[in-house]
Amino acid sequence: MNSAATWSRPCTGHRPLAGTDATPFVPAHGAGMHRELRLLTEAGLSAEEALAAATSVPAHHFGLTDRGRIAPGLRADLVLVEGDPTRDITATGSITDVWRTPRIGTSIP
Repeated sequence: MNSAATWSRPCTGHRPLAGTDATPFVPAHGAGMHRELRLLTEAGLSAEEALAAATSVPAHHFGLTDRGRIAPGLRADLVLVEGDPTRDITATGSITDVWRTPRIGTSIP
């Protein structure tokens, strides 16, 4: 039985957290997350809900108030992609650049 196809979000009453327990073997870091995001959308989440499950929802769950959103003064690692992942979650696999640890609203030397 495919668990993604049978998962019922309304029955759980909770917001899912996306995350991959990667080992040195499988799943590969990064690739596993892209697959997980795709599976979350196949299970019924919108692309925006799946993206939140990998960003703002875990930050909130773990009390990380300085990240999880893009706003002035917050920490942000940004993954730039070709396409619009809020409409097509597979666009997260088309990475064009990564900006690591800038503080939004501050200049980067």
